[in-house]
Amino acid sequence: MGFSRLAHAHLQNYHFPQNPFLSILGHGFGVSTFLKLLPSKKCLASSTITTRPVVRALATQAAIMVKAIRVYEHGGPEVLKWEDVEIGEPKEGEIRVRNKAIGLNFIDVYFRKGVYKPSTMPFTPGTKVGDLVAYAGNPMGSYTEEQILPADVAVPVLPSIEPTVAASIMLKGMTAWFLLHRCFKVEHGHKILVHAAAGGVGSLLCQWANALGATVIGTVSTEEKAAQAKEHGCHHVIIYTQDDFVSIVNKITSGKGVDAVYDSVGKDTFQGSLECLKTRGYMVSFGQSSGTPDPVPLSALAVKSLFLTRPSLMQYTKTRDELLEAAGAVFTNIASGVLQARVNHTYPLSQAAQAHADLENRKTTGSVVLIPDGAAQ
Repeated sequence: MGFSRLAHAHLQNYHFPQNPFLSILGHGFGVSTFLKLLPSKKCLASSTITTRPVVRALATQAAIMVKAIRVYEHGGPEVLKWEDVEIGEPKEGEIRVRNKAIGLNFIDVYFRKGVYKPSTMPFTPGTKVGDLVAYAGNPMGSYTEEQILPADVAVPVLPSIEPTVAASIMLKGMTAWFLLHRCFKVEHGHKILVHAAAGGVGSLLCQWANALGATVIGTVSTEEKAAQAKEHGCHHVIIYTQDDFVSIVNKITSGKGVDAVYDSVGKDTFQGSLECLKTRGYMVSFGQSSGTPDPVPLSALAVKSLFLTRPSLMQYTKTRDELLEAAGAVFTNIASGVLQARVNHTYPLSQAAQAHADLENRKTTGSVVLIPDGAAQ
């Protein structure tokens, strides 16, 4: 699409301001965080972000103690511990950042519970977004007041986008981008089914797919969430706690099924999702909030020659060009009004455990943002 290419070019030609207080935005492996570069006795060198940006390390006097969430064992929200941690000095090609807003994503829950394995224990969940640039990908660790991160994962953000919006939408938006444009390319006339249509990623999928000309069917758990899903572009909303979504999808599509299903729920919806697909339909399983789906024999896919994929954002943004394309598409669509982030819940970072509990218990809608304690100071 034209706007994606224009945004891509704009991002590649971006220059860091010659300012030791440079505001930046970072996104990551589970969260998106607004960041601010810390001052030092040496000014950050001005550089152009192209394929491999070159950023000199900031000199600091000594390691600093900051507050952060730490996880020493996998388990429920109670394993999220708020404590003092020490951060070191940035090395060549690194920057130290102060987080201003941190987007909570369900992948944070997966790492906390051990569904996904962190590289080390203990660990700090999350990884990051702000008003000029964002960061996407490893390393994990944005549930903290300050953090060291590689400079070459930073991407510019349009200055018209508010920090909390950017923090809430960075990971979710790029996820929606690759699901709709890479896993199955949604086009005008397609019919798709989106589970958890009022959630963070689900709401963006509905908005974006609607703008692409698709007929969007969404499932939600409550009347309140049904109203929000309609606002987000769902043409048909099914309250799965009251009705059988398989039979209703069958009725909506006159028995033909949908072109693609986007399923982040997992165990509770997986089999029904397969039943909703048309011949040669695409099953895109990108989450498992209700648990890991039961194993599926290949013969089950053969009945309708179905395609099944379990994708990860990190495999679709492996190169810098892919990262810039994804981020550019998200931020440009936010700026144009195609995508709207609904930041319905904010929590102090020290209360991350409560935020996790509310997310898992489906007490939240839209996006959830964690604010480091004292960030407004």
